[in-house]
Amino acid sequence: MNTQTDIVDKVALALSGALVVIGTAVLGTVEILAGQPYGAAPVTNEAGEIVATPAVDPVIRTGVVLAGLAVLLLWGVYRAAAAEEAPERERRDVTAD
Repeated sequence: MNTQTDIVDKVALALSGALVVIGTAVLGTVEILAGQPYGAAPVTNEAGEIVATPAVDPVIRTGVVLAGLAVLLLWGVYRAAAAEEAPERERRDVTAD
């Protein structure tokens, strides 16, 4: 079994990690710095008018995180398809003392 990482592994893991971190930590920090509201839904007044919206659309944040997870899934499929079959091990009889 090949345990060495090649350039495809490094790029896939870096891209996946970067997308997940951007979608959660970076865009979450942008939301906090932008101020209220922190929720995903727009804030309305009693008349139903929208008075405040989130700084970053929740659909964009979710899409960035899901893109990172999709890259990770595709990398896993690639690794499974590219895996070499492990050579058969010799069977040894082990006796207990």
